[in-house]
Amino acid sequence: MMDDLKEIDGVPSPAVRLRRMAEKVSALEVDHNLPAVMYFRSGLQMVRMADMYQKQGSVKDAYLLYLRFITLFLEKIREHPGWALLSIQDRRIASDKLKETIPKAEKLKGILRQQFEVEYQEKVSRAQEEEKQRRIIAEHEARNRRLEGERQQQFKQRHDAAIAQIEHTISDVVTGPIVPLDSIVYPDANNTTPKYHQIVQPSAPIFEPQENLYPAALNTNNQKGLGPMLPAVDRSTKPASLLSLSTQSHHGLRNVVVPTQLVERFLVLAQGTTLQNIETCGILAGYLDQNQLVISHLIIPKQTATPDSCTTENEEEVFNYQDKHNVITLGWIHTHPSQTAFLSSVDLHTHCSYQLMMPEAIAIVCAPRYKDNSIFCLTQNYGLDFIAKCSKSGFHPHPSEPPLFTIAEHARLESDLSVEVADLRR
Repeated sequence: MMDDLKEIDGVPSPAVRLRRMAEKVSALEVDHNLPAVMYFRSGLQMVRMADMYQKQGSVKDAYLLYLRFITLFLEKIREHPGWALLSIQDRRIASDKLKETIPKAEKLKGILRQQFEVEYQEKVSRAQEEEKQRRIIAEHEARNRRLEGERQQQFKQRHDAAIAQIEHTISDVVTGPIVPLDSIVYPDANNTTPKYHQIVQPSAPIFEPQENLYPAALNTNNQKGLGPMLPAVDRSTKPASLLSLSTQSHHGLRNVVVPTQLVERFLVLAQGTTLQNIETCGILAGYLDQNQLVISHLIIPKQTATPDSCTTENEEEVFNYQDKHNVITLGWIHTHPSQTAFLSSVDLHTHCSYQLMMPEAIAIVCAPRYKDNSIFCLTQNYGLDFIAKCSKSGFHPHPSEPPLFTIAEHARLESDLSVEVADLRR
């Protein structure tokens, strides 16, 4: 096998690791049923998120996002029928981002290669040391088996000698000197002949057990044993469990931290339109901090609204603001002036584009009349996929079971955080 394909205990070489990362990213598919503009916005999110990862030292995550952006806009998106319909300005922004991103990705690739090489060599060294220890243990066990065989052989020889000695002694007793019958004088009960005239039969000798018949090595805790001695086993040398994992699972959603004052400040800005029974919406933006997403900015874009809908305008202005402040979109917020807090069919489709770009994206719905403010998201196991495949527009019915949306349990309020407000309607 070629050197760049070698694996040590499941750890591939640096070349293989980089190749697998590229293959995983290249498997990205573009859904032509989703608008091209959504992919454009998602691409900008990727670059901002990658920049954040890079600043925090998460080289691998940054590289993967840069690589995903390059793959998306250099290859995949051009097959989308809606790409040609994007504004010239949007396509120019994507082209400029590509020119910025490609050298960043190449630089991070070099850093990753060095990092992977160090990890690989450390694994090689550990594997060599473990192999050395295995050989030492094997040799030790072989030596113990050889010594045990010799001890058993000595034991057998001594045992056989002891048995032979016993048999010889018994044979001497049974086959001792024969006394002629005519020479035996039987005593008379009335005879008072002195005792020295009486003939006494010889008695068998008393056999004393020998203490050293068995090897001393077979004694354990001062007890004599006949079985072979087993080699001692050190339980502390058993291999440690191979179950890892070292990092928190990325299969779940990261926490989204929401400043407590955000809703209050938004409702103040929306008070005028709320009194007119008109909806108001805003964009929630923030940053990545130690694997959690923190909302730091509330952006109120130019918009048109009705009592039950709200549509943003001049989104380029929002993008420019986010680029200037280096923040990413984490969700949106809007009011229901006369209704309770829930996600309508239109709201579901609006939020779908946010959650497709960012799985943790949240939707805050404020119902001032009912004093109800709730944080929602599409259900990961059903709602997101269902709404993404729904081609209907406007208000239309959706099935209520299984649920399409739910309370966003990964969102939490934080009273100590401030929020910066940008009202672009002015």
